[in-house]
Amino acid sequence: MDERLKDSDRAAVAGIAHSPPHRKAYSYSQQLRTNTGGHQKRYNNHPRNHSLDEIDILGPSHRRNAYYDGGGGGVNSSDDEEFYRYASSRDGGASDRVVDYRHLGQIVEGMGMGDDGAFDESQQAPDQPLPEFMANGGGVGVFKVPHRAAVHPNRPPCLELRPHPLRETQAGKFLKTIATTETQLWAGQESGVRVWKYSDAYEAGIGMISGRKAPRGDEDAAPYFESANTSPTISMMVDQGTKLVWTGHKDGKIRSWKMDQNFSDGTTFKEGFSWQAHRGPVLSMAISFYGDIWSGSEGGIIRLWPWESIEKSLSLSPEERRMSALLVERSVVDLRAQVTVNGVCNISSSDVKYLLSDHVRAKIWAVGSQSFSLWNARTRELIKVFNIEGQIENRVEMPSSQEQVVEDEMNVKFVSKSKKDKSQGFLQRSRNAIMGAADAVRRVAKGAGAFVEDTKKTEAILIATDGIIWTGCSNGLLIQWDGNGNRLLDLAHHPSSVQCFCTHGSRIWVGYSSGLIQVLDLEGNLIAGWVAHNEPVIRLVIGNGYVFSLATHGGIRGWNISSPAPIDNILRTELSERKDLYTRQENIRILIGTWNVGQGRATHNALMSWLGSAVSDVDIVVVGLQEVEMGAGFLAMSAAKETVGLEGSSVGQWWQDHIGKALDEGSAFERVGSRQLAALLIAIWVRKNLRTHVGDLDVGAVACGLGRAIGNKGGVSLRLRVFDRIMCFTNCHLAAHLEAVNRRNADFDHIFRTMSFTRSSNFFNNATVGVNSSSNQPTRDKNSSTDKPDEGRPDLAEADMVVFTGDFNYRLFGITYDEARDLVSQRSFDWLREKDQLRNEMKAGKVFQGMREALIRFPPTYKFEKGKPGLGGYDSGEKKRIPAWCDRVLYRDNRTAPTKECSLECPVIASIVQYEACMDVTESDHKPVRCKLNLDIAHVDKSVRRQEFGTILQTNETIRSNLEVLRFVPETNVSTNKISLQNQDTFNLKITNKSGEETVFYHILCEGQSTIKEEEETPDYRPRGSLGFPRWLEVTPAAGMIKPDQVADISVHHEEFHKLEEFVEGIPQSWWSEDTRDKELILLVIVRGSCSTDLKTHRVNVRHCFSGNSLRIDSSTNASRRSQEGSTHNRPSTIR
Repeated sequence: MDERLKDSDRAAVAGIAHSPPHRKAYSYSQQLRTNTGGHQKRYNNHPRNHSLDEIDILGPSHRRNAYYDGGGGGVNSSDDEEFYRYASSRDGGASDRVVDYRHLGQIVEGMGMGDDGAFDESQQAPDQPLPEFMANGGGVGVFKVPHRAAVHPNRPPCLELRPHPLRETQAGKFLKTIATTETQLWAGQESGVRVWKYSDAYEAGIGMISGRKAPRGDEDAAPYFESANTSPTISMMVDQGTKLVWTGHKDGKIRSWKMDQNFSDGTTFKEGFSWQAHRGPVLSMAISFYGDIWSGSEGGIIRLWPWESIEKSLSLSPEERRMSALLVERSVVDLRAQVTVNGVCNISSSDVKYLLSDHVRAKIWAVGSQSFSLWNARTRELIKVFNIEGQIENRVEMPSSQEQVVEDEMNVKFVSKSKKDKSQGFLQRSRNAIMGAADAVRRVAKGAGAFVEDTKKTEAILIATDGIIWTGCSNGLLIQWDGNGNRLLDLAHHPSSVQCFCTHGSRIWVGYSSGLIQVLDLEGNLIAGWVAHNEPVIRLVIGNGYVFSLATHGGIRGWNISSPAPIDNILRTELSERKDLYTRQENIRILIGTWNVGQGRATHNALMSWLGSAVSDVDIVVVGLQEVEMGAGFLAMSAAKETVGLEGSSVGQWWQDHIGKALDEGSAFERVGSRQLAALLIAIWVRKNLRTHVGDLDVGAVACGLGRAIGNKGGVSLRLRVFDRIMCFTNCHLAAHLEAVNRRNADFDHIFRTMSFTRSSNFFNNATVGVNSSSNQPTRDKNSSTDKPDEGRPDLAEADMVVFTGDFNYRLFGITYDEARDLVSQRSFDWLREKDQLRNEMKAGKVFQGMREALIRFPPTYKFEKGKPGLGGYDSGEKKRIPAWCDRVLYRDNRTAPTKECSLECPVIASIVQYEACMDVTESDHKPVRCKLNLDIAHVDKSVRRQEFGTILQTNETIRSNLEVLRFVPETNVSTNKISLQNQDTFNLKITNKSGEETVFYHILCEGQSTIKEEEETPDYRPRGSLGFPRWLEVTPAAGMIKPDQVADISVHHEEFHKLEEFVEGIPQSWWSEDTRDKELILLVIVRGSCSTDLKTHRVNVRHCFSGNSLRIDSSTNASRRSQEGSTHNRPSTIR
């Protein structure tokens, strides 16, 4: 122990007054009271007994209500008045048990005082909240109660298409990706796909629809339709050309789903055409400029599926499905094999995480974690391979057949101890051994690199409307690239990992692993940012005037495409005014139990006395144990296991199993989760009828033992949602010894500020399939105060309810062992409370700032001789440790003032209705303590609020007019509506922005192609995949932006698509085929404004007139054109 710390601790203790308070005139000799058979009985005539050794503890039949009341004049004690000043108030709560605590003084005064003025608990109603003491120092800094409101004040109001489901309800059904069509939102999940119609977006939740059973987690979701079960969906894309949604799956298949099929309630819809694309999962997909489907998988595999074979397969009947799949599978182009020569491959063997189709320049980007490959979509040739720094990759990479095992040398030297070393003592030698073992394991783990994540991996890619390529990295870095893969600009606005992008007009939306969404302009300037979800945002898409965001937990929210905008404030005000329509209130009870078990085991009777007898009216049980298992070897092993992400022990499991039996686990209660850190264990059980409203369990641990690394001291914590309110329960074991006050204070502060939550291991694997590597855990950035007003605050500070329990080790000061025993025998707990270190530190605002504790009316719970019943069991050995209230339960709810009512602004209000020690349990040197909390919880009926959201949008004239303005599209002009091309001809199409103020964004597609036949009068236009172009036509650039009063020049060029080997003396050998006939297609020139929700379309007919005399080509010229591809300017549009 640090000697300097000891001195400061002693100084702190010495500074506290040791003189006892002035004794009141009334007696301190109130006798023990018990409840028998449910009827309370006072033993007024029982003689005072000063012998603690002869006091018997109640038997098992009295355990339900057997606790000790420290009446002792506590009501009249002037110092105890502050307990009542902070007494709970739950006026207006949802429960029938509503008490007005503004008149708590009169209530207490009329509760049957004896002649000696002592508090008479025998006449106290069972549900009467106990008076509480509140620590000073709350309300500021990290101890400030989090702000809550009916509508979030720091982000735009949103459409909750699918409210955040509890993770525990989503096993096997987690949503992994989303995509949007003109009228639908599609989602890929672990068991198939589902689809929402925008026309149903504001309807009541599925759980409110008569005759339709809602799956767990989707009770409040807008109505949707679900597919039959399939392999987990990993990737998804929309094909407007074929009116299909394509999905890539874990089983290696690519499946299609019809957009325009008839969906019916209660009936699953089936997939259409599918084929086996890869042996491994289909990680990514894209449709090229020419309608081909590209797919990526593990090991750097990239495959291309030609449009011609897909079109042929789609034309076959369902009975010919197997033949159609075989047709596509045989047409595959294996691009990795194509660039592999003599076993040497020019592209990376890392997983192909993303494929991006550059429709501006007809290229495909294939993205790995730290490398890119750039392909020509027309010729299907590799253009360039480069790394995340923009440097061209000249070295070849071959997948190794065996991973090289890297081992760090760790030399352990055993040196004989000198007499001086031996004189250090057992504790010092144990400390050295433990710290050495734990540090060695950490060095090995770090050296092996197995747990050190690379902070610069590519996690997302996007092509913006101006043609610039954006990529996002796991360290928050945003990188801009030109179309040739040249790195242009780096910028960063948030340190969390970038997970996804989307773009519309002049804006780019970025989703982060912290749950943040940022809005940027095309130059990368930050427009706005808000916390969209409490978990990573993994997908962003545009549809129906919204930016839809998907989080890892499966929640989907829609943000107005113009946000932040004036309609946000109108919506926020309107929704707030209607809060009474969607506010719901619940009442639950939570039992908190804490026990330092001293490395022992408990009997079933002991557990029943402590917990089992008190849960008849309880909904949630939280149990914290200390000293479950100790010893230098165990602590060193635990530290090592924590280093590599492992926790728990067989002894810890034993305790959970036996506590579960006492709680009737399986029938009445369900175990939700636990966390163990060496000797500390916390576990939680929930009554089964409440289980559907409790979940999202996260766990955390902070070591405060030797070197802040060993778990003999520290805290373990559980965080979960209860009726959508965040509650945190922390079990602590703080520094021991009378003089270590400052160390205990520091331990609490360290735990409170550094406790960080991660997903429970039970749900980690299920929740992260298909999620980017850096989004596996909910992440909090501690630095970005600009974008997140509450950023930098500890996780515990953001909870609605925080409970701290455990062996806090605060002692009684300024009192001798004999004095303490005498005061306990006289039930004079008011004097003992005056000598309580914890209470004094809380009054001074030095620890547990802003937290509350009920007035203690039970004897000190430490230290007892094991197996010795009665209060005579207090330590009578050589050390004679002074009895102390080491074992405590404290809490903080949403109240910022004593008179707060339960509402959406103050959603959790708690009161303590029972706080007692089980003095009949003798298995440890500590007595177990239990505390029963009564909670009123206000929460939102999200189904009703979504309906109100839709009603406001449809009825508020100001909002309607603002939304109408968003439909505006600047006027544009296209130079012609007919183009005729001969072989190798080029036409210069001009698009003019006639607006003097607004920027225009255009995108050119091919609505369909028809072969001209003399016998046909009406052309039959057939679209290619994703409205792509035929290979004989080049349109450059096919997308871009046009500034006010500017003109964009678009090159429309006929390019012969035959390969050189197909020519003999410049004449194609397939001249008699259909390709030599005249063709006609329709170009769609789609135009929209900077933030338009609408668009305008220009149609241009392009006709290629075939001429045999002009078919000869110059091979050298053709090769020269290919070599110069994409080598022009960074921005795609030529503007003059």
